[in-house]
Amino acid sequence: MSVEVLSFGCRLNAAESEAMRRQAEDAGRTDLLLINTCAVTSEAGRQARKAIRAAARANPAARVVVTGCGAQVETEAYAAMPEVAEILGNRRKLDPAIWADASLERVRIDDVMAPGPDPLPEPAPMRARTRAFLPVQNGCDHRCTFCIIPFGRGNSRSVPMASVVAQVRTLVEQGTREVVLTGVDLTAYGRDLDDLTLGGLVRAILRAVPALDRLRLSSIDSVEADPELVAAFAEEPRLMPHLHLSLQAGDDLILKRMKRRHGRDDAIRFCAEIRSLRPDAVFGADLIAGFPTETEAQFARSLALVEECGLAQLHVFPYSPRPGTPAARMPQVASGEIRDRAARLREAGAAAFARHLDREVGETRRVLAERGGLGRTEGFLPVRLPEGVEAGVLIELRIAGHDGRVLRAA
Repeated sequence: MSVEVLSFGCRLNAAESEAMRRQAEDAGRTDLLLINTCAVTSEAGRQARKAIRAAARANPAARVVVTGCGAQVETEAYAAMPEVAEILGNRRKLDPAIWADASLERVRIDDVMAPGPDPLPEPAPMRARTRAFLPVQNGCDHRCTFCIIPFGRGNSRSVPMASVVAQVRTLVEQGTREVVLTGVDLTAYGRDLDDLTLGGLVRAILRAVPALDRLRLSSIDSVEADPELVAAFAEEPRLMPHLHLSLQAGDDLILKRMKRRHGRDDAIRFCAEIRSLRPDAVFGADLIAGFPTETEAQFARSLALVEECGLAQLHVFPYSPRPGTPAARMPQVASGEIRDRAARLREAGAAAFARHLDREVGETRRVLAERGGLGRTEGFLPVRLPEGVEAGVLIELRIAGHDGRVLRAA
């Protein structure tokens, strides 16, 4: 074994994991097991620690290095694990010098709130010459009552626009067809850079790199979408019509207790506006089931949001209290109710997704082929490819049917 990586959580973590793998290999590290942890829920931490124990048993000669948000905010829990040889904080993990450092210091955690630029990873496609996830923003200035991530990532910082454009150009020159911009709070991009905006970044990339076939965004906070970003969806066909929204709930009082910055009507209005500008838009969303104090009536408003926003894909989080957050001190919903509500949300999401797949049958879609016989439409819907289509090819396909999860090309 040279360098093996286990990555938990968001796409930003996944992109950073690839950068760390490359840096460790370039530094000549061998027999290294790198665990990039998530801290978004208590369950995420439990799963990461379980995976560490299993991976260490399977690779007893490996040196286990733990990093990521979990390592940053739950340092003591990971330090107590005998399987863990090194713990790196989020401000250190992308510094190439770390991987060449022969120091035996076991725990290296810095203050993520301290000012200063983060190390910038070199661009690396997540899938060979097909799609690359490119981090352009890190940290978060908001303090949602359920979320510990700002204390794992620090305040919002943006990668300078010129650096982002240069990275995209390099990726395209290497054969990448689609770039996905990622961040912790992506729509906060540019506020620390002379009031630049995510919409301005999107325009700059598409203008400066005409050879880029597709530009896509990861999860966004819809209420923070700037006017130029909204206009870009109408005017830039290379900006893909798929948005994953950080909605979290559909009841105004629950949203207020979450300390979110939007209301129910804001979410519905945003989806309607984007759909009016881009009729082929596809929306996914994060929703939390069983947030503290949530009643059945309040949950029903979240459930109804699936239809009212026209959501096609859901990422459902059963609420679990995160120590150190205000929500953990609020009156909790019974665990059985949380599981039941999460199941009902997932059922509604599955039904909505199946209906959306139904509407695709008979349509012709431009599909980006990936490995494993699958591709993605512009709306990020999975398509089973005909035999012989190579990864990285953009191809027009007529949709003949689906199995409830994946579209089938004719």
